[in-house]
This record gives sequence, structure tokens and C-alpha cells, in this order.
Amino acid sequence: MPHPQWNIPSYNPSPSAYTVPLQSQYTPPPHHHSHYPSPYYTPYPPPLTHTMPRPQWNIPSYNPSPSADTVPPQSQYTPPPAPAQGRKKAVICGISYKHSKNPIRGSINDAKDMKQLLIDKFQFSKSSIVMLTEEETNPKRRPTKYNMLRKLEWLVQDCKPGDSLLFYYSGHGSQMEYFNSDEVDGQDEALCPLDYETQGRIVDDDINKIIVRPLPHGVKLHAIIDACHSATVLDLPFLYRKNMSTGHYLCEDHHPRSGEWKGSDGEVICFSGCDDHQKSFDDQLPSKNTHSGVMTSCFIKAIQSGHATTYGNILDSLRHSIATVGCSNGWPTRQEPQLTASQLFDVYAKPFSL
Repeated sequence: MPHPQWNIPSYNPSPSAYTVPLQSQYTPPPHHHSHYPSPYYTPYPPPLTHTMPRPQWNIPSYNPSPSADTVPPQSQYTPPPAPAQGRKKAVICGISYKHSKNPIRGSINDAKDMKQLLIDKFQFSKSSIVMLTEEETNPKRRPTKYNMLRKLEWLVQDCKPGDSLLFYYSGHGSQMEYFNSDEVDGQDEALCPLDYETQGRIVDDDINKIIVRPLPHGVKLHAIIDACHSATVLDLPFLYRKNMSTGHYLCEDHHPRSGEWKGSDGEVICFSGCDDHQKSFDDQLPSKNTHSGVMTSCFIKAIQSGHATTYGNILDSLRHSIATVGCSNGWPTRQEPQLTASQLFDVYAKPFSL
């Protein structure tokens, strides 16, 4: 009986490919353990029981690099597209109320220090940062109520997934009692623009409508508020309060009692200088012989000293530093920084980034 003839199509490899040696001559690559077969070598089928010639298969082989065992040959590999780098935008507001009955000595210094931090540590360009202080010569850059509202609208205008936005405020904060308020404590928190005595304050409901609700998915917004009564000034649904007995942060539900939606499709996180019933203080910086808001100076210190790996790390650093300053100055009340957010997350697991 004649031996069967196998009509096996041959494969002509590219000049860069190699031919697998005969099984009897094959030695596994040294970086594979002998008990774990190489994923790149396909052995020949077992010998046939009939006395027929073994078919010769001309199979191209791939010699992988030790650091990329699972990557296909370079000629066939197309790397995945890199994630799009979004824009960075910031609105920084510092108000000293210089000619009022209640001036603040460190707010404009705070604004300048925060701008420099964004440029030096977080790659914000100067052109992407809008400053609102009394020192600005452009009338549209003075921190009036009208200008603050317009710049907050600019901050979130045309934002797209991947964008990182920041709103920083150093100035007076207050509480306003409303009988129809949907706040847990029955009061709305508010920021005080330069002309608040004549034009009114900016309440948390308006801030939420302008910069929280419009954000699309994939956009990140941070707010850093160094002001009195500021814990829930963005009206975000979750507040992370530290349990003093356990040392852990517990999440409080601050969804409006009315059922109104005040969340966001984007991600919003706010660091506040103190709780809603507390005050934020300023202090003299010995290194600069100038005044600064304690929350702002401690926040910058946490970033520069490497204590900003997670949101929990920043909160712990802020609480410790602010308490230390308070004890040394003999403050009559406590100042405890707070964190609110539009989403639930583990403060010690989530990396901090702007």
C-alpha cells in the first residue's frame, strides 16, 4: 500500500522570521522554566504509527524580548492610543476687603501662592489661570459678584472629558438662614464677593448650579475654599467627617431633603478650611514675614512635603498642621478642614491629582 501523501501548503516567512528547529534539536529558551512550556513554541505532532515520512512544516518563530513576553512581533504590533490629555483651567479668587470694616490680611498672598503652586507642581499654564483680586488693574478681574459668577461660568464652559478644573477662593464666608432651605442644618453657606454689602453674597445653591451640575462625565473639578463656614459651600452630596474615636473618615449623606439633584456627571471634590459652624483663621508666616490663610499655607505645605499621595493623606496633614498652629496661637475655637465630594470613594485609596 503506498504511503499517503499530504498536500500541506508551505509558508514563506518574512526575512526577519526564523524557522523553528526540529524537535530533537529544540532547547527551551533560558527564561522559561522547564516545567512551564514556552508560549511561543508549538511542538510537532507525535510520531505517526505508520511508516510514512514526517511532514516538514516551515513555521515562522518569534523571539520575544524578556521584558515583553506577551507582545506580538513588532511588525504586527500597533500600540493602543494614549489617553487624550485634557485642558487645565483655574479661577483663583483672593479678597482682602481692604477698605471695609472686616479686612483680611492674607487673602491676596494666598491667591498668589496658589497660582505659583499650580504652575510649579501641576503644570497649569499661566494663560489658563484667571486671577481675581483687588490688585488687578483690569476691571473685569476685580472680585465683584458679577465678575466671580462670569468667571465660574467660563471655568466650566466647553469642558470635555479629560479636562481638569480648579476653583480657589480665599475670603469671607458666611451662613444664611432660610426657612425653605434643604440643607441638613437649615442654613445655606455663602461666599462674600468684594461688593457683597451692596450686591449680595454668592450662595451654595448658585455655585452648585454653575460649576457642579453642568460637568459632563470625564471632567474633574477641584475646589479649595479657605473661608469661614465653608464645609458644604458647593452643596455636594457626600461629606467625609473624621470619627475622632476610631480615626477613620465616615461619609455623611448630604443629599437635599427636597430630593433635588445637586450631583454631577463629572467628578467634583472640595477641600474646605473648616466645618460649617466654624471659622477659618489666618496667621503670619515667619519665613516670608507676611500673612496667609492657615488652611492655604498648610495645604501648600502638604503638597510640597510629599504628604499628598491620597486625599486622606492631605486631610490628615491639614488637620495636624492647622491644630498645631491653633495651639501655638491660642485660638479660642477649633478649625477642622473638611472634604466633600460628588461621588463615594475611599479617601486613603484614591490618589490625589489635579
